[in-house]
Amino acid sequence: QLQVEDDDKIGLYSYKVQSTITSRLANTMIQAKMVNNAKRSQHIVFDVQVPKGAFIDNFTMDVNGITFTSKIREKSEARKMYSQAKAKGKAAGIVRSNALDMENFKTEVNVPPGMRIQFELHYHEMIRRKLSSYEHVISVKPGRLAKHMEVDVRIIEPQGLRYVHVPNSLGDHFDGITTISKGEKKAHVSFKPTMAQQRKCPTCSSTAVDGNFVVQYDVNRETTGGELEIFNGYFIHFFAPENLDPLPKNILFVIDVSGSMWGLKMKQTIEAMKAILSELRAADQFSLIDFNHNVRCWRDNLVSATPAQVEDAKKYIQTIHPNGGTNINEALLRATFILNEAQNLGMLDPNSVSMIVLVSDGDPTVGELKLTTIQKNVKQSIKDEFSLFCLGIGFDVDYDFLQRIATDNRGMAQRIFGNQETSAQMKNFYNQVSTPLLKKIQFNYPQESVSDVTQSSFHNYFGGSEIVVAGKVDTENLQHLESIVTATAANAELVMETLRDVEELDGFMKKDKYADPEFTRKLWAYLTVNQMLAERNTAPTAALKRNITKSILQMSLDHHIVTPFTAMLIENAEKDEIMLADQPKDPRRGCCPGQCLSLSDSTSHCIPAWANITAVPVSFMPEQRSPPVSSLSINRVDNDPHFIIYLPKSQRNICFNINSEPGKILNLVSDPGTGVVVNGQLVGAKKTENKKLNTYFGKIGFYFKNKGLKVEITTETITMKDGSYGITLTWSDTGHIIRKQLLISVKKESNVTITVGEEMSFMVLLHRVWKKHPVNVDFLGIYIPPENRFSPAAHGLIGQFTSEPEVYIHHQRPGQAPEKPQATMEVKGNKLTVTRGLQKDYRTERVLGTDVQCWFVHNSGKGFIDGHYKDYLVPHLYSFLKKP
Repeated sequence: QLQVEDDDKIGLYSYKVQSTITSRLANTMIQAKMVNNAKRSQHIVFDVQVPKGAFIDNFTMDVNGITFTSKIREKSEARKMYSQAKAKGKAAGIVRSNALDMENFKTEVNVPPGMRIQFELHYHEMIRRKLSSYEHVISVKPGRLAKHMEVDVRIIEPQGLRYVHVPNSLGDHFDGITTISKGEKKAHVSFKPTMAQQRKCPTCSSTAVDGNFVVQYDVNRETTGGELEIFNGYFIHFFAPENLDPLPKNILFVIDVSGSMWGLKMKQTIEAMKAILSELRAADQFSLIDFNHNVRCWRDNLVSATPAQVEDAKKYIQTIHPNGGTNINEALLRATFILNEAQNLGMLDPNSVSMIVLVSDGDPTVGELKLTTIQKNVKQSIKDEFSLFCLGIGFDVDYDFLQRIATDNRGMAQRIFGNQETSAQMKNFYNQVSTPLLKKIQFNYPQESVSDVTQSSFHNYFGGSEIVVAGKVDTENLQHLESIVTATAANAELVMETLRDVEELDGFMKKDKYADPEFTRKLWAYLTVNQMLAERNTAPTAALKRNITKSILQMSLDHHIVTPFTAMLIENAEKDEIMLADQPKDPRRGCCPGQCLSLSDSTSHCIPAWANITAVPVSFMPEQRSPPVSSLSINRVDNDPHFIIYLPKSQRNICFNINSEPGKILNLVSDPGTGVVVNGQLVGAKKTENKKLNTYFGKIGFYFKNKGLKVEITTETITMKDGSYGITLTWSDTGHIIRKQLLISVKKESNVTITVGEEMSFMVLLHRVWKKHPVNVDFLGIYIPPENRFSPAAHGLIGQFTSEPEVYIHHQRPGQAPEKPQATMEVKGNKLTVTRGLQKDYRTERVLGTDVQCWFVHNSGKGFIDGHYKDYLVPHLYSFLKKP
């Protein structure tokens, strides 16, 4: 995505993606070449998406012949070098990441007029086999038409290619443009749309290229299902037997039905569970547990998956109504008890595979709350006898914990984003683990010829997937590499032999100019780092964690990759300009139970898509501009409470002031329908002026009753409370708090944005005055978009205008001052004299404000608001308005 201020003046003359897959290792380069045709300098943002889990290994940039190159450094050292450069006034940039299936690599540069710039990013990843297919996904989002556009993918697979398929993932618009040429062991995929083909429509200036380019393929397999490749001192062992019948499974579904699952999440979970239950095989045994603060079992023991039992389970799921807290500890211990008891009573087929599938969207709130204790309890109860798989639904889930507890118990976790796709994502995950083919797999490599062996997988092997093992190999002892793996499958031993002749592979690889001669080393490093990251996640002691961290850091530096412990420094030859590409810690988790918190030194990676918040500005750029907002599109209260009510139908602004006393609390929104309250408490100026004491909002309270969340914003702090739990930021922080899909985003010394799902948002502005000012005090302003989805029951000084009143303004005449004409306004059966004037909107111009024209209603809004302003006084910061 290439973003600039003056869109038409930046020419994108080349956008290229080149990807080469050598034996499942994909090396990808994304390159953009641009020119600034404007008469002034332009900020250009290079923002590309990299698959989550890929390792960035190089970034270069060329600005009019000045080349910036990159090097990898330990994170604190990189930050130190970066901050030293920044302290000397040199340009510095920062790269930030997000948390979905992709991560954003982003950098921003200022390009003088007429200058050319080229960005080039390189990353590599291992392509994993899922559901009998390898899938290579490339994000292609140029953001504009490109004179030359190309996506070029080459596949080199010594095992031989069974098929290559390119689904139409960019849309029907590009039907027939992709070409595929496939040989026995190589394939070439090319996508080169012309400028005319890129256009959204024949006369459009915008591009239709916006999405993921996907290549799917599979390789030929021997009947034994394995492939051993030895090259340049490393071996890679791919293990994916296909000709085996699935083993019977004993499966317990443990479903969170607490209050936070209410609505779409639960509906989609029920829909997915009904489809999953339909796919159980006759040889399978199963049961269901649903839990909130209590734990319920559909059956106290496992039952066979007969059509009648499956139908009964579906009916049971259909009756679930979410409410209450979350007792994860008791639910998982109950599930392990049922499986252990069945095992002890001899009710399980010795060749069967046992598993628990946990579906949850949040933290424990009832029973055992300490995550490490829950992890220990579950580990002790499972005793390595079966697997635990976790599905974390939504944005506020503690995914880090779910991943730890799953990895600890021979399983894996997956995030499911709570949206329209929830059901399909759940079914897709279940399909990956629903056909166990093997258990107790052992790879027995002879010590004298093999070292540093690392493996990608958990204990059971599932149909359609693949286990990859890599290690260093002593090429003088290759004869020892025969008969190297055994796996127990239905009590029979499966013996694997060396399937690839080393010299044949050597010759094949050296003949192909596109093949990566380092593919075995890179695959080994990729697997090793990922395995160490997983081990670090579940390390029982701090000392062990430190040792693993040290090893990961050394691997990152040795193999030139950005991991959570390294950063990439990007600098020009003179070293007088430096940038820092910093991969954050794993972005699945904030610091605290139930929400994600990130401060200015950390990253904004935990912000979900629904929050739609711009990233923290890069440090060397001027303050980021707010998105362009029409001055007519918002309801607001600012200064000495000036209310500006925007009426969308008549497209008018109506203003009024409220003159009350310090300490009084005014209700702005009171909506029993959505359970939302917004109140403001007044603070007085230091002294009267012209016999009048000005009042301002010194404190604003938000109460989201349905979530049980309270937010208090003062001129000093921003506090979020959930029952007895609270978290506070100050105005000197830039950061984010997320809890129960409510996002609080603080921009240092500027504003706070509160976003509630996609339903509503609020902005509170901070106005600082000179501390020694004889009269004025710090105060707050609040801005509420009219698009907020309040219910028809909404009331309050602003809330009542959710239903727009009919307003008729006529008989305009000169006022006392020539710039302030008067008119008659008819509204709600009242005739009022109103004055045309200007009020200030401070969202984009913080100091002077932007002038907004409006009709001013005198006498504290009398006649325009329902009743008298004193009717809107409430006793507490979180009180609902009592209707007369």
